[in-house]
Amino acid sequence: RRSSLQYKSRRRDDSVIRKRIKEIAQVRIRYGYQRIYILLRREGWRDNHKRVYRVYCEEGLHLRSKRPRRNRAAAHRLDRPQLSSIHQCWNGPP
Repeated sequence: RRSSLQYKSRRRDDSVIRKRIKEIAQVRIRYGYQRIYILLRREGWRDNHKRVYRVYCEEGLHLRSKRPRRNRAAAHRLDRPQLSSIHQCWNGPP
């Protein structure tokens, strides 16, 4: 026989941890959700990494990607001279 009462899960309010995650993300721009999770654990929060990840994504937070740097060495590179014989050297006369 089935029970007439069934368990109904109730989600906790995320507003407090949501606010704290946004504060940390603004101060620590290079921190992802895993580093933020570690900081929250050190502060005494007992929320697990899955909740932190969900709130992190819902807030639209993400790591800012580093700007690609141009390779400056390529600009100063000289064109290689064409070799006319087998025993010629790249860097000048033998």
